Amino acid sequence: MLFTDFKDCHLSQLGFGAMRLPLLDDGKTIDSAMVARMTDQAIRQGVNYFDTAYPYHGGLSEVVMGKVLRRYPRESWYLADKYPGHQTADSYNPAEVFEDQLRKCGVDYFDFYLLHNVSEYAIDVYLDPQWKIVEYFAEQRRKGRIRHLGFSSHANLPCLKRFLDSPQGREMEFCQIQLNYMDWTLQKAREKCELLAAYDLPIWVMEPVRGGRLAHLSPEQEARLHALRPDESTAAWAFRWLQDIPNVKVILSGMSAEDQMEDNLQTFASPRPLSPYEKQELQAIADSMHDLIPCTGCRYCCDECPQGLDIPTLIGACNDLRLEVSLTPGMTVEAMPADKQPSACLACGACAAMCPQQIDIPSILQELTTRLEKVPKWAEICKARNEEAKALRMKNNE
Repeated sequence: MLFTDFKDCHLSQLGFGAMRLPLLDDGKTIDSAMVARMTDQAIRQGVNYFDTAYPYHGGLSEVVMGKVLRRYPRESWYLADKYPGHQTADSYNPAEVFEDQLRKCGVDYFDFYLLHNVSEYAIDVYLDPQWKIVEYFAEQRRKGRIRHLGFSSHANLPCLKRFLDSPQGREMEFCQIQLNYMDWTLQKAREKCELLAAYDLPIWVMEPVRGGRLAHLSPEQEARLHALRPDESTAAWAFRWLQDIPNVKVILSGMSAEDQMEDNLQTFASPRPLSPYEKQELQAIADSMHDLIPCTGCRYCCDECPQGLDIPTLIGACNDLRLEVSLTPGMTVEAMPADKQPSACLACGACAAMCPQQIDIPSILQELTTRLEKVPKWAEICKARNEEAKALRMKNNE
């Protein structure tokens, strides 16, 4: 197993993410027996980092992972959990959620604890002084109930920098971001890595294979990779690419089957760095998988827009949605005031007239509006999850 060091911790570079645990045939119930077998296999081969969160599997991920891990000495594994400020409601407060999480996981402390999804949609909640969210968790860290405090984020660069520059951001010890060879350019992950390095924050990786998208390429693309490394899986290429990124400490994989665990354990058993040519092949594959709008972010269009729209950010959301339906760009746009969303475009064409890339911006904003109609509203998702959490708490208290 490959390991990395972070402060007083010797971490397995491969972390077991518990957002996509295996399910029984009903498609809803966690297959606890398989989770136990996969955890056994992981621990035997050196994995010691396990990651869950309050909303995963309707609140049951914490319960299942806690029960499985308690079969091993507490000092032999690290457990990470998250505070769901991105879906905060009146029923949520830091103390209530945190105590519930400790109870569900059956632990006295969390080795790593994160603010969940600090994004355009949620940043004001995390920074709002009435909640005292970060202050509460910093106090738990001082008491030893949290060993290390960090945050996860799908935010764009300005939002990410705003948080890092805040007093709350200065309490953070690490940051978890979506990072893979496709999002290196698509979601400006390269710039995010550079920003975090400037703040001396190590990186935890989520979505290393983009929800499975990079584990299953076209037959032609997989053949190109197999010709170069016959003994490596398609998913392994994505992990090998990440192993070369400076400042990366933990790479989380949401494994939902035993064969995925076996393949990942083999990948992380020893280093096999990619050559420059192999990296070029991955970049070529990434470039061929999406039809990007060639926006350079020069913002000439913004200077001419009578509505004051953040056009580069909206184009970035459209690029993301051209690849696949995703909540992340939906959250970004949903967090904007109604008069700054793509539907507010007047189609006057002043922006397009100034675009050096000759992009038909009004048409792109109309496309984005249409694509967003297919993305579930984050506010509605939060409401449903809050109701699930309330029902679960009531059931547990019976």
